[in-house]
Amino acid sequence: MQSLEAFADEKLASLDAKSLRRRLKPSRRHDGAVVERDGRRLISFSCNDYLGMAHHPLVRAAAAEAALNYGAGAAASRLVTGDHPLLSDLEKGLARLKGTEAACVFGSGYLANLGVIPTLVGPGDVILVDALAHACIWAGAQLSGARIVPFAHNDMADLERRLGAERPRARRALVATDGVFSMDGDIAPLDQLSVLCQAHDAWLLSDDAHGVGVLAQGRGSGALFPEAKIPLQMGTLSKALGSYGGYLCGSRAVVDLLKTRARTLVYATGLPPASAGAALAALDIINADPGLTETPLAKARLFTRRLGLPDAESPIVPVIFGGAEAALAASAALENLGFLVVAIRPPTVPEGTARLRLAFSAVHDDADVIRLADAIAHLRKVAA
Repeated sequence: MQSLEAFADEKLASLDAKSLRRRLKPSRRHDGAVVERDGRRLISFSCNDYLGMAHHPLVRAAAAEAALNYGAGAAASRLVTGDHPLLSDLEKGLARLKGTEAACVFGSGYLANLGVIPTLVGPGDVILVDALAHACIWAGAQLSGARIVPFAHNDMADLERRLGAERPRARRALVATDGVFSMDGDIAPLDQLSVLCQAHDAWLLSDDAHGVGVLAQGRGSGALFPEAKIPLQMGTLSKALGSYGGYLCGSRAVVDLLKTRARTLVYATGLPPASAGAALAALDIINADPGLTETPLAKARLFTRRLGLPDAESPIVPVIFGGAEAALAASAALENLGFLVVAIRPPTVPEGTARLRLAFSAVHDDADVIRLADAIAHLRKVAA
């Protein structure tokens, strides 16, 4: 026990010295973009609730009704007794949205990638992963036992070289990428990725956690490239849909295989009814009001144009400060002005790229977006 405590203390001291220690801060979200911390109400630009669905009255009512009708929890794995009726309805809705034959719902987006990737590839196979792909893609790849080969971020020439070298000596090949990259907000060239994958008989997996609900009338980043073949479309319910959970959309055969072999579905309790009910209501709202899905990107572009930055590609905009201390100082300065913009530090982002990662939502007022842009412009000027 003494050695364990000494290990933990030493690691924490090292993180403190580098300004990399993280601490939980209780936060209460209110309607709109308001978050309450330490008794203060702040306008949050750090939430992934891109459409304000988490507090939408219809979504909240659907969650409450689902809990009343089906209980607070699923109580078992979906393959035992945890496959409550709402999950089938949700999977049908997700498949319609993404234009696939079927869908499989998991307990979270992280669990989806941890289950999907090792089900499809293993020892003797190869996984080529975009260098900036989300941590859950890397974790799923590591669990698979397949050979992992990173390729330079959104660099199709590098991917083509690596596919040419790796594919001939592998039984199966998987190429994994974010659709919208969570820390940079840029979009994967899914059309070019699709062409390369088809040429080398590789399967393309796109994690569209930050694209669904906010791009292509809510259908996500894949729908920006109608000709692209994306057999594995993964995503989450916890961002634009305002709920919790993850999913994989694909062919009927692939989904059936996942439901009988993906360990994070087989050995995990099913998604709570309230989460499924909330997500179903959010899907209904998106289908009824596709114009709503365009608003977060419009807010992000209002911000980037005010700062003279390139047009945002998604609702995510990074403002790089470099060092962790500089990013933390900028976040603290904005909090003093009434904004919550959390600093993102390594290892979430590469060394030397600590940043403010801004997430724009349909519930943000234009006046607040402009005020934030002007405040950040001042901070950048001072830092320079």
